[in-house]
Amino acid sequence: MSNNTTTAETAAQPHSTILIIGGGAAGMAAAIAARRSAKASGQPCSITILERNFRSGTKIRISGGGKCNVTHRGTPAELLEQGFLRRNEARFLRHALYSFSNSDLLALLGSRGVETEERPDGKVFPLSGDAVTVARAFEELLQESKVEQYYSCRVRRVERKGELFVVTTAVTTADKVFTADRLILATGGVSWSKIGTTGDGLAIARAFGHTITKPSAALAPLFTLKAPPASLSGLALRSITLVATAGGRSVERRGDLLFTHRGFSGPAALSLSRDVAELMGESGNCSLFADLFAQQSSAELEAELLKQARKSGTQMVRKFLQGCPIAPHKGSFCVASHGTIPTALVPFIMRHAGLENEVTWSGLAREKRLSLLSVLKRFPLGSVRDVPLDQGEISAGGVSLGEVNPKTMASRVVPHLFFCGELLDYAGEIGGFNLQAAFSTGWVAGVHAAKAEQ
Repeated sequence: MSNNTTTAETAAQPHSTILIIGGGAAGMAAAIAARRSAKASGQPCSITILERNFRSGTKIRISGGGKCNVTHRGTPAELLEQGFLRRNEARFLRHALYSFSNSDLLALLGSRGVETEERPDGKVFPLSGDAVTVARAFEELLQESKVEQYYSCRVRRVERKGELFVVTTAVTTADKVFTADRLILATGGVSWSKIGTTGDGLAIARAFGHTITKPSAALAPLFTLKAPPASLSGLALRSITLVATAGGRSVERRGDLLFTHRGFSGPAALSLSRDVAELMGESGNCSLFADLFAQQSSAELEAELLKQARKSGTQMVRKFLQGCPIAPHKGSFCVASHGTIPTALVPFIMRHAGLENEVTWSGLAREKRLSLLSVLKRFPLGSVRDVPLDQGEISAGGVSLGEVNPKTMASRVVPHLFFCGELLDYAGEIGGFNLQAAFSTGWVAGVHAAKAEQ
């Protein structure tokens, strides 16, 4: 244990210039940025982190299956466009992502010897393939920044008394009280409660008069009323378009889809889960479909099926489907860039289309061909039963963005109160965007919390 790190049972630090609740990505970035900002301005500044877990960076250590998809490649503008599809959220995050970009993050990690690699899909991981290297780098930066850390320290109450924040925490034997001039809330959302993200920060923000958008699942699996057939569990459909419909509304996302024993996962399902959760909340139900030929219109796909029928009239339709490219690029129907339709799926396509197993193209009546066309463009996946909040990689909802200054992350309601990370009402796409947003908003909060005049 470092000299500047203590457990909650040791002697209290009675007062800090900046107190940060939460030692995850946003909280650690805020502490490091605050120290650098204070040093640059020559202002004395004591910084303390209160972390509920027994160590910092718990979510970083388990993110990306333990490999840590730390950010995404591209300019800040590209990250905003690709990773944050709701305009108000992208607009709110714009200043933060430009102020502390993915390049800044990688340079910071590089300063501690952490090399990274870009994957073809744009995701950036530590070259070691181990998320612990990222967490350790931030721990070293915190030590270098002389940040006091208290672990296993859960906040019970936060009050504003005069110009001070008074924070009461629960420890093993007794309560412990901290005071601070400025407070940064970096407690995360409500996903992954097993690692401590149970909405404590939302309760604190609400008590201070902030509006809280009800949390909902994001980047979560989709559970269906009827589980997929056991023979399809573990099957992946590459680069299809997943469509969700309810109450006359329809939302969709392109990507890989994975069949599970309870429903669906994979990038397309995870990315669409926030919208599905909202549809479920509005309508109470939601139906899922897969477009296996997203880059071909129905008319273009019908022309391809007719061409096949003329060319190979004696071929069985199921044989054609077994070797047919899935999600081919526009204008390259015969090129299997994403593989072929999985053989295990073909019997279900035939069944939904009402086709006999041995039917040939020459024996396929027009109405049956149109039925096949319909199923290929809108393969039914069932109705959603649940989008499990606790299984989401992140949660949507949180502190209303309109009540936070996007250039400083300062509260518009309470002086010297700051917010950062998943506690705020935004949620990004899968691919490292959310970790980047946590680091960026944390950095901005830390920089401005350290300034003498707020």
